[in-house]
Amino acid sequence: MNTPSSHLHHAGELTRRSFVAKTASSLLGVGLLPAFMTGKAGAVPFADASQAKQAATAKNVIYLYMSGGQSHMDTWDPKEGVETAGPTKPIKTSADGVRISENLPLVAQQAHHLTVINSVTSTQGAHEQGNYFMHTSYTLRGTIRHPSMGAWLNVFQPGGNSTLPNFVYVGNDSRHPGAGFFPAVYNPLYVNNPENGIKNVQRQKGLTEERFNARMALADELDGDFRQTFPHRNVKAYTDMYDHAIAMMKSEDLKAFDLTQESDELRKAYGKDSFGQGCLLARRLVERGVRFVEVSLGGWDTHTANFVRVPELCDTLDRAMAALIADLSARGLLDETLIVLTSEFGRTPTINQNVGRDHYPKAFSAVLAGGGVKGGYTYGKTDKEGREVEENKVLIPDLNASIAYALGLPLNQVVYSPSKRPFVVADKGQPIMDLFA
Repeated sequence: MNTPSSHLHHAGELTRRSFVAKTASSLLGVGLLPAFMTGKAGAVPFADASQAKQAATAKNVIYLYMSGGQSHMDTWDPKEGVETAGPTKPIKTSADGVRISENLPLVAQQAHHLTVINSVTSTQGAHEQGNYFMHTSYTLRGTIRHPSMGAWLNVFQPGGNSTLPNFVYVGNDSRHPGAGFFPAVYNPLYVNNPENGIKNVQRQKGLTEERFNARMALADELDGDFRQTFPHRNVKAYTDMYDHAIAMMKSEDLKAFDLTQESDELRKAYGKDSFGQGCLLARRLVERGVRFVEVSLGGWDTHTANFVRVPELCDTLDRAMAALIADLSARGLLDETLIVLTSEFGRTPTINQNVGRDHYPKAFSAVLAGGGVKGGYTYGKTDKEGREVEENKVLIPDLNASIAYALGLPLNQVVYSPSKRPFVVADKGQPIMDLFA
């Protein structure tokens, strides 16, 4: 009996081999891939592989990204008695000596868990470039795509939950660097709306397990010649993505994406907006072994009406972040989970004519909690107007090296890109040991 595969094997002038060759060249671009990528599929070449790594202080990361450039003056580094302060006032917190903005009263009650870094500085003052630099420690270039921290973790420490992805991104920022030059299998799972869960993970109605497996076996047979003809890393990664997707479809842990399993009271505590529910989803995922979850909150580009918009954004952030810290702490997960809050840059101390603040990479803030860092601690200092870093300047690669250090990643281990260029996890950054307990 003739089968679809036998017809393909006995095709006429346009043989299956020539067909896949043309398809690969035109659609996948594998004909242009360097010879370096024709080695063992999926392998990532390392140098210095014997180098010892530091002991991890954190198992997981929940990375809260404030997209658009968060005003440090109106959140984590408020000032008093100067024109640059505007109407924002500092308030006392649960930690002696730590004061943050009145816009964050709930987080203020959790300040005994926080390390507030008020001395971050960047060289990138545009959104895309600043976002990329913060996520990768490398400047944006047209010739290469660098990996984000979640991808580095995925490469150096694979595992976690065997059926769920190690790296999840909750939000809708298409500029995220993702896996960079690593194979596509190291990309995050993108979740646009946390309340919608994961779509298209159920078999079609009426499709039995037996028929589904038969279809997948046939697809694997049809793809066999293609994989043999093009034993490239990207082709193998594409196949691996299918395998991971099927494994996830059958996973009992998919229930982690079902937020309706949480009480209404807890869901309200996080906030019923996308960011709040994203933070709740992040807690559910790390609880089930997912290692790196990023949740984004956009809208911080406050060139106009800064003192209207920032309190609104802070209301969303305050509720969700305070609930996340308290929830992780109550479940015994905070010690092993590092919460990181960052933004691509701060905003100008000078208030513009539109009662807004403009881009300001020179001095801004980041916040850490849990995962082995000190609690109730402020690191670094800006001057009385918030313009200059006066103490303990923190470069972006240093901040990322500190995150990598907390995860136990080998900071000096070299990885070669497909173009044979050497890279390390945080460029030349060094971890800031004063941040750790």
